[in-house]
Amino acid sequence: MEKLKNWFRGPTAMAALAGVVAAAVVLAVAELLGAFFTARATPLIALGSTFIDFTPSWLKDFAIATFGTNDKVALFAGMGVTITLLACVLGVVAHRRWALGVLGVLFMGAVIVASVVTRAGVGPFEALPSVAGTLAGLLVLRFLVKKLPATKAWPEAPAGSAVADFADVVAGPGKASRAATSRRRFFAAAGITAAAAGLAATGGRLLGAARSNILQARDSLQLPAPATAAPAVPAGVQSPVPGVAPWVTPNGEFYRIDTALSVPEIDVADWELRVHGMVEEEIRLTFQDLLDADLIESHVTLTCVSNPVGGNLAGNAKWLGFPLREVLKRARPKDGADMVLSTSIDGFSASTPLEVLQDDRDAMLAIGMNGEPLPLEHGYPVRMVVPGLYGFVSATKWVVDLEVTRFADSKAYWTERGWSERGPIKTMARVDVPKSFAKVPAGKVAVGGTAWAQTRGITKVEIQVDDGDWMEAELSTEASLVTWRQWSYQWDAAPGPHYIKVRATDGSGEVQTDQRADPVPDGASGWQSVMVTVE
Repeated sequence: MEKLKNWFRGPTAMAALAGVVAAAVVLAVAELLGAFFTARATPLIALGSTFIDFTPSWLKDFAIATFGTNDKVALFAGMGVTITLLACVLGVVAHRRWALGVLGVLFMGAVIVASVVTRAGVGPFEALPSVAGTLAGLLVLRFLVKKLPATKAWPEAPAGSAVADFADVVAGPGKASRAATSRRRFFAAAGITAAAAGLAATGGRLLGAARSNILQARDSLQLPAPATAAPAVPAGVQSPVPGVAPWVTPNGEFYRIDTALSVPEIDVADWELRVHGMVEEEIRLTFQDLLDADLIESHVTLTCVSNPVGGNLAGNAKWLGFPLREVLKRARPKDGADMVLSTSIDGFSASTPLEVLQDDRDAMLAIGMNGEPLPLEHGYPVRMVVPGLYGFVSATKWVVDLEVTRFADSKAYWTERGWSERGPIKTMARVDVPKSFAKVPAGKVAVGGTAWAQTRGITKVEIQVDDGDWMEAELSTEASLVTWRQWSYQWDAAPGPHYIKVRATDGSGEVQTDQRADPVPDGASGWQSVMVTVE
């Protein structure tokens, strides 16, 4: 224990701390200066976005299955640990051989800059915060390393070598003695620097928020009345079982799964949608064009392809928007086109079958959600809503580009990573109440949940207790074929452990399959099984 304590008080541990403080300065300075640029130009956002771009399908699926809508928090936590460990290593390297430490810092800075300038919509000029942060971190590392006591260095480079010459340039004539500075003074310097970095990072966040008026503009936006209002919601759509998800999902509770680490902030005055490719006429739409158009309103249930069996990555909302079939009617797709590649301002893309956007299912460019402008995190100012398809091939948020093309010629973001091209939603039923591993009293137990098969509707839901017969549940009122349908069942529960399974039948007569499948490549399948204990 004493040896461990001495190690933490020794020069190696102090050098590692110097590396961590220097890394904090890199990020803080870049965050402060980044307030004057796009959020995607800050190192953490750029590095995280680059990591997501190269994430294999199995890892992405694991992250969503494990962390759900907290997947981005988990990513940032993992990045924090990784950056801390790398900073420790660079600090120790810089203490032993300053020239090698400089090379390491410059290499990491180059990685950050490359991550920034390769983001969609980010120009070379926006790499300046990362460059400035790297230089500031290098200066701080030099300042702290000079205060460390000397330690056994790695073998010196041969005189006259490139490494030795570089070291002479960086360190200057004569090496400053580190032994004269006390440990207390080092920790004081490191602490003050870290505190300054924290203030700079906080100041950058506050300054960025103060400079942005997008949220205020969104809150003050007055949506027009739809030319075609959503049909009145019939009575009885909500399951009578307490605890079943609300039939209309509040905006704040609607699931969010996307690749954007930093929510794009788009001024409606600058937003423009380009429609091009295999069309007779290329068109461009402004946000005012949408406000002036004949808008439609519709309740539509959206589902994420990463939703596991029994998962909650599904939600139902009332959307306001302009029909995509009308947009395409203006552009007049050419013969041979079979796909529309939609692209977000942050570079995400989705492949949607052309015929789906031209039929009567009311696929739309949505500007409203549950009676208010789209929340920023759900695509403000404009996103796509397409009934019947998983979001990864249809629900592009912050959409700015529609290219009419062919599946044979173009690949979307997730298609390039091994997911399917078209993504029709599978029939699925879910038990909301009771929760798995719940304890319930013997006697009548209310069981309830939700089922969906968008564009086909739900005609039957059945539950099975243990290995007994399938029993038909009572369906709540159906609002439309593109929304989910809730159900309930009064179960006469006997004491002991029991398993409740559920399955649905859609409007085409197809019974939900019991064959288990992972979300990759075209959505999960199988029956949910909930274990409960009756006391």
